[in-house]
Amino acid sequence: MANSSDLVALKGSTKKVGAQGDVLDEVPEGEFEVTIVVRRRNPLPPNEGEDDSAEMSREERGLYYGADPEDIDKVASYAQTSGLQVVSSSLQRRTVRVAGDAASFQRAFGVELKISVLDGKRYRYRTGDIYLPPELQLVVTSVLGLDNRPFAKPHYRVGKLKPGPAEAFARAVIPAAPVASGFSPAQVAGFYHYPPYDGTGQTIAILELGGGFRQTELDTYFGQLGIKSPLVKVVPYPGCGTNNPGTNPLDQTNPDVEVMLDIQVAGSIAPGATILVYFAPDASDDSFFQALSAIVHDTTNNPNVISISWGGSEDLASDQFKNEMDQVLQFAKGIHVTVCVAAGDNGSADFDPTNVNFDGRSHVDFPASDPFVLGCGGTMITVGGNSIANEVTWNSPGNGSTGGGVSRFFDLPDYQNNAGVPAAMNLPGPVKRGVPDVAGNAAEESGYRILCDGQIFPDPASGLPAVGGTSAVAPLWAALIARINQALGKPVGFVNPTLYALPVASGAFQDITVGNNGDYTAAPGWDPCTGLGSPNGVQLLNGLSGRV
Repeated sequence: MANSSDLVALKGSTKKVGAQGDVLDEVPEGEFEVTIVVRRRNPLPPNEGEDDSAEMSREERGLYYGADPEDIDKVASYAQTSGLQVVSSSLQRRTVRVAGDAASFQRAFGVELKISVLDGKRYRYRTGDIYLPPELQLVVTSVLGLDNRPFAKPHYRVGKLKPGPAEAFARAVIPAAPVASGFSPAQVAGFYHYPPYDGTGQTIAILELGGGFRQTELDTYFGQLGIKSPLVKVVPYPGCGTNNPGTNPLDQTNPDVEVMLDIQVAGSIAPGATILVYFAPDASDDSFFQALSAIVHDTTNNPNVISISWGGSEDLASDQFKNEMDQVLQFAKGIHVTVCVAAGDNGSADFDPTNVNFDGRSHVDFPASDPFVLGCGGTMITVGGNSIANEVTWNSPGNGSTGGGVSRFFDLPDYQNNAGVPAAMNLPGPVKRGVPDVAGNAAEESGYRILCDGQIFPDPASGLPAVGGTSAVAPLWAALIARINQALGKPVGFVNPTLYALPVASGAFQDITVGNNGDYTAAPGWDPCTGLGSPNGVQLLNGLSGRV
């Protein structure tokens, strides 16, 4: 191991304070695992360049763009010399998983680890940079997991919910406004004129950072809707979490509502598809990266659509984490996988106003802000008969608003060159990636009927409303993509450039021009509230035919 004075800072590893909680002057006890990510042996192809791996299988492509075995060996050797144990490694995922105690990690990476207590739970905590010996500076691209504070949160809304114990949640909901009747996901798909397919032959992967489901409850839910239960499978992977359903759906410490919302929306609209659920052990950046990488490199199940309803403020994520997630998402693009991501529920601020990190400025949610995902924003619909009578930007004072805005990290992608993306509010500088790309029904007032842990939402008897949030929009769009894939006989994959190129006359989108999400206002064309708008599924299928 190199002397600490010989170590150099790993680019992008700076960890901001974030939600630090109560930092204790204690060193974490026991052993834990950390992920070291190394560079690719071959760089991913440029967006408009030739792809030498175009005819390769998913597995072959993973190896071609994976890690060089010599780099893996260098990292493993350094870890062992530093007193760390190599648990596993993967060429495709470019990772070396190592284990050890805090003292060993502090020596190996020149960091100081302490304990942070958040909501009564103890986490590892660090700020500043990670350090490496010079010979590894170009080999290692990131070290994830030294700090395991939660980064992401689920993007669903029920009542005037604020994260906290179930008792506080119940007190907040009961005096709320009259309970909406709610819509089934299939009804919402009908409002948006989804094409008449069921997703047969498609595989939708759902990424969850906690919570769980019960198959018997899913069978009950789909049976009540007259829908055959889709095949739902939990996919294990190294270091994965577990399907851990709770007993109280009002307790956000075990976000079963998120899991059930995702499965029930996607499964109701695409019951012919296989639904794969990948559980991460927690909501840290390391777990998020591991789960996404496991999905993209799953050569057994080969999912072709991914739904992600979790995220956090882009500005609280370290650069190394954003870069690694971006690399995985670029790889997903190359294997024709569509990734649908919720844009967030806290408006243009992307922070709950009570959060200690809220600075009053505009922010976007990550990974929705990554240019290789389909960012999904929210609307509120008013229905007359069996059709939408009116649709506006989702903004429910005191209970959430669609995320959206302009990235401070990712450059403006080519497909948004003519979209009219503005400069980020409160931040001078070049125009960057605009969020979201598309939208769909997300307001609690026009929310979804869900069954979770024995509780029906909405439930007038207890004052519980329907479930809303952009969490519903990600699986809503994932199911639409599955239907379109089935209709076309091939996956549409990274569809953003094609969506932005569709002429207005195609009728593929309902342009949302009313409302705001705080700093940004809806307007004709793309806007930082609802993107291109909500879908007309049949017209979108027609528009994509022959273009993908």
